[in-house]
Amino acid sequence: MQWPSAAELGLRAPLPSGYHYELLDRRQIPALISALGEWYPGIAVGNASCHLREDFYLHRVCLEDELDRDFMVVLIKQGDQLAGVFSGERDPDGEVLYGRICAISPKHRGAHLSRSVPLLEEALGRAMGMGMAYGLATMHYPHMQATFERMGWRLVGITPGFDRELVAPGVVKRVYEAVYAKVLVAEEGLLRPQARSMTPAVRALFGFLFPGQCDNA
Repeated sequence: MQWPSAAELGLRAPLPSGYHYELLDRRQIPALISALGEWYPGIAVGNASCHLREDFYLHRVCLEDELDRDFMVVLIKQGDQLAGVFSGERDPDGEVLYGRICAISPKHRGAHLSRSVPLLEEALGRAMGMGMAYGLATMHYPHMQATFERMGWRLVGITPGFDRELVAPGVVKRVYEAVYAKVLVAEEGLLRPQARSMTPAVRALFGFLFPGQCDNA
C-alpha cells in the first residue's frame, strides 16, 4: 500500500493549467507551517492544529526517507510558489482514507483549486486500493460543503461537537461538521444492511441518506 507519486497524482487528478503537485519534504516544513498560520488562523485550535507543529511532520508524515507512514501531505504549487496544501491519513487495516485538511492561499482562490481536492483524495485512495475516502466540512460556512457535493461525494451524516473552531477572536467552541464520503469499490463489494437489523431511528435515517439501498428481507 504505497502512496502514489506527485506525477501519478497529476494524471489522476489534474490541476488547472500552470499548477502542479509536490510531495512534502523536510526542507519545506517551516515554510508550510508559516503559510498555514497566515492563510488559516483558525488552524491554531482543534483537529488540524497538529499541522502547525514541526514534530508532527518529522514523526508522523510520509517524507522522502520515511515512505511507509500513514499521513501524506501534498503541496499544490504554481512554479515555486506555494498555492495550497492537502493532507490525508490512511487506515491500512480498514483500507480507508481520511482527508484531514485543505487550505488554499488567498492569492490563488480564484483558480478554483479547492475543486481539485476531492479528486485528489479520491485519486490517493484509488491508487492504494482503498475501499472508501471521507472528509469533514465545517458548517461555519458552506464553501467546502458545496465543493464536495459538486464533485459527487455523498453527505453521510453530521457530527455534533467533533472538532473545535475559533468562531470569534478569543472564542473557541465545539462545532458541527458535515461528513462526506466516496465509496471506491464496486457495488458488489458492499453488503446492504437488512431492515430487521436496524432500529426504527437508524432505518429512517438510512432510508433518507441511501434511498432504495436497504434489504427489506
